[in-house]
Amino acid sequence: MRVCVVGSGAREHALAASIARSADVVATPGNPGIEGTSEEGHRLSSTAAPPEELEADLYVIGPEAPLVDGLADRLRAAGKRVFGPGRAGAALEGSKELMKQVATEAGVPTARWKAFSARELAQARSFLAELEGGYVVKTDGLAGGKGVLVTSDMQEALADLEAKLSGSSFGEAGRRVVVEERLEGAELSLFVVCDGHDFVPLLPAQDYKRLLAGDEGPNTGGMGSYAPVPAVDESVVSEVLDEIVGPSLAALTARGVDYRGLLYAGVMLGADGPRLVEFNVRFGDPETEAILPLLESDLVELLAAAADGTLGRTAPPVFSRRSAVCVVAAAPGYPAAPEHGGLIEGASRAGSLEDVHLFHAGTSRDKRGDLRSSGGRVLAVTALGQDLPDARRRAYEAMAVISFPGMQVRADIASSPLSSPAGAQ
Repeated sequence: MRVCVVGSGAREHALAASIARSADVVATPGNPGIEGTSEEGHRLSSTAAPPEELEADLYVIGPEAPLVDGLADRLRAAGKRVFGPGRAGAALEGSKELMKQVATEAGVPTARWKAFSARELAQARSFLAELEGGYVVKTDGLAGGKGVLVTSDMQEALADLEAKLSGSSFGEAGRRVVVEERLEGAELSLFVVCDGHDFVPLLPAQDYKRLLAGDEGPNTGGMGSYAPVPAVDESVVSEVLDEIVGPSLAALTARGVDYRGLLYAGVMLGADGPRLVEFNVRFGDPETEAILPLLESDLVELLAAAADGTLGRTAPPVFSRRSAVCVVAAAPGYPAAPEHGGLIEGASRAGSLEDVHLFHAGTSRDKRGDLRSSGGRVLAVTALGQDLPDARRRAYEAMAVISFPGMQVRADIASSPLSSPAGAQ
């Protein structure tokens, strides 16, 4: 079997590594890490050819942008088997306003919210003034995971609102915004595999969005993650599925959407129970890098069943009882203005350590074949351990082997895991 993975980051590298346990992988455009042969003897390769020109038995679309652009629809129209929602389903992430509308229709518990355009700046300011305890301002369109401001400072929220609506901060993606109240608690990531009828959850995880330790600094695409979450048991997962995921998928079905792919629920666990923060329509990054190394069953079988609409006849995924911690190394200047081209040293050595997986996020090879940074997030190091402290120690030991100029690494990934569903991270 041959599987095409669409994308170029650490998420796609983690998908390719897991898929290569049972199938050959071709990634487009891929990255320097997606090359070679897996331990099971399956080939991994990267190509610049677009997915429409590649032959494969299954297409797995990693990033949100091609999903929102309708790639899954085009592949399906050509008779391909695809894991990833079509344009109508992907709009759930392509528009934050639509996502909130679907949640409201479904009766899903979520933050109080309203959407505004550039012509409604005065109304947006008035709505901000009604909120108490904190403010969230989101670009309606895609912004690479960086279009969200969470603050308790009204003046900061107002300045961000004006910058987005004017187009000066996020261009067209920010000319319409969603403003909502700030939720209190600890955020949980739950990935759910869907086939249009049935759905099955993967391991819950937590990620770290802020650049600096102690949740300081700007929002990023994610500086690290861990799985599973010790305090989140099957009862919490069932509550999220029953109150948030199931009703939302039913609302999409009522809209005529056949949702086949990954639904990523970002959920706030607080004193009032789980509340929806947002939906994404693909595997999250860096949570994927922590979850998939713990998967013991066949990922290809699971994703193919979702693409075929046969999840109900497929065994649920099986995960190791171990823990995984992922730590990200980012380029200098990230996230505002990342610098590229730095020589990366120690990557091969780190990836060869026991129970360590090295995933390439933003790397390239120069003419000499040396590895260099070429993105905001450059590498993701995932380590497995008997528990979170053991996995965390191994991850940071492996990261200490890697270096490139100006490398940014957050120092507190998984240092204070969620201890109770209503606690703060």
